Amino acid sequence: MSATQAVFVLVHGGWHNHTTWDRVTPLLEANGFAALTLDLPGAGVNAIAPTSLGLHPFDPAAFAAERSPVAGVTQEERTQAVVALVKEAASRSDGKVILVGHSAGGMTISAVAEQVPNLLLAVVYLAGFMVPSGMPLLAMLQHETLSSALAPGLFVGDPVAIGATRIHPGSTDEAYRALLKASFYADVPEADFAPMASQLHCDESNAGALALSDITPERFGTVPRHYIRCTQDRAIPLTGQDHMIATVDAALGGKTTAHTLESSHSPFLSQPANLSRILIDIGVQSLAQQSAEALHP
Repeated sequence: MSATQAVFVLVHGGWHNHTTWDRVTPLLEANGFAALTLDLPGAGVNAIAPTSLGLHPFDPAAFAAERSPVAGVTQEERTQAVVALVKEAASRSDGKVILVGHSAGGMTISAVAEQVPNLLLAVVYLAGFMVPSGMPLLAMLQHETLSSALAPGLFVGDPVAIGATRIHPGSTDEAYRALLKASFYADVPEADFAPMASQLHCDESNAGALALSDITPERFGTVPRHYIRCTQDRAIPLTGQDHMIATVDAALGGKTTAHTLESSHSPFLSQPANLSRILIDIGVQSLAQQSAEALHP
């Protein structure tokens, strides 16, 4: 890799894993960018399913009550996993890293940008939680602008008792599967929905929803930030996305550059070419801006 290339570090959202980006990374690489992904702690290969999920016959009451095996996963663990990947990317690219976070992954990329702002060309939220300092994801999810979100209808059991926000992606209940598709993948063909649903893990540690955002103008605020709005999103409704942009801009100063996709919550699956085009444009603009600043510091 040439040291002049930028590297995208792509962070998945809740219940997802690195395969989220499988249709996007080849398109970025075909346009001269590198891309790195990971499974966050508690996600993907790092997920541990509750024992009750594998019982035959399945016992819904036991599944709704069992304490989560990943209840102890902390937001700090996730932050440090991505910080390590950003440092690896920076070492490959002479510090030209663009950090992207989808959905709940927005909380992690905010924390990373606060810790290592000097390593980032830009931070990009894809229908992501971009939350002002002192607020947790859960409080934002409960804001009136997100009141039409469908995803909470998927939650199983008492999150406090089980230590996690639990869904049942493998459910054979037609109504539940229809709600799962409508929440995350409304514009995704059924043939693509089923394989993606089979990849989802069921538990998201509550730590990610309860950890307070801690972003400051002096660090996070120095990183150019972008937000990719998804107009048909039913997991984080557009009204909520716009509220987060306005709230963070008011709290930190500066302006989030907004981009728009006519898509559901998961354009990486339904519109990978359109999503990649926006990311590539952000990459090109970010490199040009860095070059201009180097010439005129």
